[in-house]
Amino acid sequence: MFKKTCVFIAAAIFSLTVSCSGNSRGRLLPQADSADYKETQHYLAEILDSKDLPEKIRYGVINKIAGNMLSVNDYPGLIIFLTQWVEQNKDDPYNAYWLLMAAYAYLENDANPLAEYYFERIINDYDDLTVQGKSVHFLSLQHLIQISTSPANRISYFNQLINRFPNDISKTELYYRLALEYEKEGEWDLSLRSYTQFLDQMDAPTIQITGYPGAYIKAKNLIDFNNSPKDWTFESLDALVSAVKSAISSYNYNALDRYKSKVNFFAMSWRQDETDDNAQQSFSMHNYMLGNRIRYSAELDPSSTPTEAYLRTTGWSTYMNVWYLYFRKVNFPANPDIHGRWEWAGIYYGEKL
Repeated sequence: MFKKTCVFIAAAIFSLTVSCSGNSRGRLLPQADSADYKETQHYLAEILDSKDLPEKIRYGVINKIAGNMLSVNDYPGLIIFLTQWVEQNKDDPYNAYWLLMAAYAYLENDANPLAEYYFERIINDYDDLTVQGKSVHFLSLQHLIQISTSPANRISYFNQLINRFPNDISKTELYYRLALEYEKEGEWDLSLRSYTQFLDQMDAPTIQITGYPGAYIKAKNLIDFNNSPKDWTFESLDALVSAVKSAISSYNYNALDRYKSKVNFFAMSWRQDETDDNAQQSFSMHNYMLGNRIRYSAELDPSSTPTEAYLRTTGWSTYMNVWYLYFRKVNFPANPDIHGRWEWAGIYYGEKL
């Protein structure tokens, strides 16, 4: 009720920029300077006021009046005309389309909350309608996912697009965006399910999603981690670093191999990105410890933070003597028992840049 009241108050404020008379015909007239324009609108108003006007003729007249208003950018007048028509003619089968035009007018005036209200009304209160080959529900949903700031609402819009219009959208992209919205709502199981559905799409490895570079790698890493035993994690950073140092001191490569993350472990230079194809590495520490004199710094690198830490080590090979072991706090709210623990996630080769 509060939202509806706010919408009507805002619409009333909008109407202050429009001068109109008390009869229905007067409300059709925008304040345009052209005499021809006014005459045309008067003529159309006369037709619209005719009794027993055939449905198709009535649709054409209203559409023409609205189109004329758009041509002179009379958005407030258009909104008043169309919304009043809908309220006074509830049996008009094209009411969803008239509200769609009103919602567009609000968008043009940067009144997104009002536009959202009418787009939602179209979806919730009216059957779908195809006008000029386009579904008004589909068009409304497309705009809603662009302007809505509510994760819960966006979840509903994404699901409707996927379930109702699977041939008109990229399900691959929408599954990914749906997973992100579930994350915001703390719906971790549903988020993981959506990421899995994203990965199941044939074009997932190659799709480019605006604003989300490396979407496939992120989703794959997340699902692989979820499906793993996660038995390499440590309760605290101190416990992890202590165990790694002890294994290095005793040249216990088997222990080091156990401590390494079994999912998404990387070994790369500082200039590379973790998502690079050749950054993911799977190797045994035995190959680098055998016959070498490995040393580590007494303290963690000063650049370490509460969520990431670096330990400088040397002696691994003549080609790349310095390795920084990279530890990070596990960020996985889907599993409270694992979230906040620590893992040895990778290796950076060479001195820090």
